Amino acid sequence: MNPYQQPSPYGPQPQPPRGGGNRTKVIAIAAATAVVIAAGVTGFLVLGGGKDAEAKDPKPATSPSSPAPSTDPGASAGTDNPRADRDPKPVVPGWKVVTNPAKGVAFDVPPEWDRKQTDWVTYVTENDDPEDKPLVAFMAPAMLDPTWCSSASGDKKQNMALAAAGSRSERGQDPGAAARANAEAWLYGFYAQPDKKKIKSAPAEQYTTGSGLSGTLVTSSASGVPKKNKCASDGKATAFVFKNPKGDEYTSWTLFAAKDVKNELPDDTVRKILSTVRLWEPAK
Repeated sequence: MNPYQQPSPYGPQPQPPRGGGNRTKVIAIAAATAVVIAAGVTGFLVLGGGKDAEAKDPKPATSPSSPAPSTDPGASAGTDNPRADRDPKPVVPGWKVVTNPAKGVAFDVPPEWDRKQTDWVTYVTENDDPEDKPLVAFMAPAMLDPTWCSSASGDKKQNMALAAAGSRSERGQDPGAAARANAEAWLYGFYAQPDKKKIKSAPAEQYTTGSGLSGTLVTSSASGVPKKNKCASDGKATAFVFKNPKGDEYTSWTLFAAKDVKNELPDDTVRKILSTVRLWEPAK
C-alpha cells in the first residue's frame, strides 16, 4: 500500500465535513471561502472544538445565502473578529501576527498574507481518494495569494495558494521524523503526487527561533514535477517541530510554497517568517 494512503502516524487528522454528504461539504467550503485545489487541498471551519482530533463533524458555518466571513479576520476590530484584542504584537515591524490558540503558537507574516480564522483547518488528500482522507493537515493557517492559480473541476472553482503556513500537534513522535513527514506529505499531496521520488529532504537540523524556541527543522523540495495543468509546479516546504507550551508533547509549524514560479516566496522570507515562530497563550 502506498504509505501516503495510510493514516498519518504524526498526530490526529481532521476529517472532511460529514453528516450531509457532498452537499454539506460544498456548503461548508463555500461558506468559509475555502481554498480547494486540484490536488485536493481543502480548508474548512472546525466548529465547537479546539483540537485537531475534535475536527470530525464540522457543520456549515453559515447557510449558502449568508455572507461569507472575512478572508482576514484579523484585519479589522469588531465582534466578528476572533483575534480582536487578543493578538500578540508582531516581532517584525509592519508584519501581522498569526495565532493558533488551541496549540499555543504564534508567528508573523508579511502584510499581504491572508490570515484564516483560528479554527480553520487545511488538509491535503490523494487525488483519487473518494473518501478524501487527509494525508496531513494544519490549523489556523495563513496564505499568500490564495487565488494565485485557479482552475475548474466540475461545478467547483479550485484555487491554489502561492504559499501557506500553519501549525498542529505531533503527539509521541521523534521530532526529526515528524518534521520530515510533514514537509514531505505537503509536497507530495500538493505538488508531486503520484511520484514520491521527486521529493528530496535535507537532514534534520537543530534550530532556534528569535524568541529562543528550540526545535528540529527539516527543509524539503519537490522538483521535476510534470506540468500536467496550468497550476502544476515544483514545490518547497519547511517544517519545524518543538515542544508545546506545556512541554508534554510536540507541535509542528510548516510552510509550503510553489517553487521556480513567478513571484515565488523567497527563501530568505521563508526563514524570516520561521524566525518569528514562538509559544503564545491567549489572554484569559
